[in-house]
Amino acid sequence: MAKRRQHVVPGCENALNQMKYEIASEIGVPLNQGSAGMDTEFAGELGSIGGASVGQQYYGNLTSRETGSIGGEITKRLIRQAQNTVI
Repeated sequence: MAKRRQHVVPGCENALNQMKYEIASEIGVPLNQGSAGMDTEFAGELGSIGGASVGQQYYGNLTSRETGSIGGEITKRLIRQAQNTVI
């Protein structure tokens, strides 16, 4: 069974998702929030949703470079925020 990633700060999922969408729009990577515009009735049959469970999005239309750019920028910003935080 796959091991689930655990966040250092519990309950940060919404903030990380918001950051993901902000960064994607800044660098011009098209992410759709939700499945608006997607015909979900037939999408599973066509393979465009795949086995995504509730709360997961399908990003198979993005390249590895695009998703890596988003993840890299999230990491840079989180590190920058941590360095600027005075304990």
